Amino acid sequence: MKSNLYRLLSEYPLDTLLQNIPTGLFLVDTDKTIVYWNVEAERLTGFSAAEAVGKHCSFLHGDPCYMECGLFSETTPKPVIGQMCSIQHKDGRTVTLSKNVDVLRDIEGQVIGGIEAFIDVSRLKELEESLRSAVDERTQELEQEKAGLHAVLDGMMDPAYICDGTYHLSFVNRAMQDILGDIPDEPCYQAIYHNQQVCANCPLPEVLKGNIVREEKTLNVVGHMYEVIHSPYPLAKEPTHMLGVCRDITERIESRRRLLQTNRELDAFVSTVSHDLRSPLTPLIGFAELLEERYGEQLDEIGRECIHEIKKTAGKMKDLLEDLLSLSRVGQLKLPDRFLDATQIAEDVLLELADKVLEHQALVKISPLPEVKIPETLLMDLFRNLLENALKYAADQNPKIEVLGQEFSDRVHYAVVDHGPGIEKNEREIVFEPFRRGSSSKGSQGTGIGLATVAKIARVYGGNAWVEETPGGGATFIVELLRLSSSSLSSSA
Repeated sequence: MKSNLYRLLSEYPLDTLLQNIPTGLFLVDTDKTIVYWNVEAERLTGFSAAEAVGKHCSFLHGDPCYMECGLFSETTPKPVIGQMCSIQHKDGRTVTLSKNVDVLRDIEGQVIGGIEAFIDVSRLKELEESLRSAVDERTQELEQEKAGLHAVLDGMMDPAYICDGTYHLSFVNRAMQDILGDIPDEPCYQAIYHNQQVCANCPLPEVLKGNIVREEKTLNVVGHMYEVIHSPYPLAKEPTHMLGVCRDITERIESRRRLLQTNRELDAFVSTVSHDLRSPLTPLIGFAELLEERYGEQLDEIGRECIHEIKKTAGKMKDLLEDLLSLSRVGQLKLPDRFLDATQIAEDVLLELADKVLEHQALVKISPLPEVKIPETLLMDLFRNLLENALKYAADQNPKIEVLGQEFSDRVHYAVVDHGPGIEKNEREIVFEPFRRGSSSKGSQGTGIGLATVAKIARVYGGNAWVEETPGGGATFIVELLRLSSSSLSSSA
């Protein structure tokens, strides 16, 4: 039998090729004695051909081959592909192999030996084990994080839920269960919001991009309004789930509604009272002027002084009532359909104030201003109050006044810059309160309503108003407005 195998090897023309292939290869006879051993087998095992040929293949201490070798077993299908085993290297270390095994037959079909081809997968096995260990460790960490998150969410008073990219609910906290009861195995839009299809403007696609989305929604079962904060989960580059935390804002909305109603009633009261009080002032001023014109020469100095004080006091009262009317109408006017040319409006206001500009010998420069969409009368009130303020308190010290603008993606800034005495730091907030004036205004006439009107316009239309120190001295009044304002912004009045 051995002579047949030797004869087959001597006649086989692939010996040179087999010695150079990058795969370990050896042949055994029917007694499992090694009869051929190539160069790669020498490298992978450490045993030379001289050391291996003639020995029983068990000298390699193969595992599990030493327990069960199916090479010549009729019950083991041939060939055997990709079998994993390990052998003992000549230096004593264990080498993990992936091998293919088959039998060799002669031309008559008789089994005359076996062939085994193998490669060293020890490093691959180590990497696989390392990767598996890392995956197991990370999986355990994620499970711990998930358990921790669920514990935190369960301890919250706010309802919360987690759903995946297919709208399937993977978690609902106790607060949500207390409100809705047992949550059915349905998509979130059915189980929570009782819709038969995906909610309009569903935030899930945006959240899975890594963005946080806020919205106000009603849970129909309880009839309460909730602010829902949708966050990506986990917080990674590619989140797979959405976390929704619901805060009950029903009372807040009702308080806001009552506040808006109170503000509207207060504005209506101020408007009515201002109008009713302004009506008798006109004849009062008129009669005082008539007395002065017809009987001024017949009056002594005290009489003429009394008439002067009557006119002066009535004029102050009239200015105050007109300012109160301006303040009360902020937020009540309809938004225009188009953007306003703020530069042109500022120039129109400056032309309206020409007498005061000449009186103070002011040098007013208006730079190009960004457009905005708010009622035109309010934009005029805004520039009028800011320019009058600069003319009254700063122009006599330094006549230079600038009107500047800056446009951002969603808002605009208007600034009126003067180089006067400025405003003390501790007064920069109170000057925007009704009837409050800075210390630098002493000796100057004013109602204390103008800057309050500016601040209210800014608040109603999504912004704010503040004052900063002008470099080199003076005050810079800045007003921020949303560029695309909407009527809903009036809730901030």
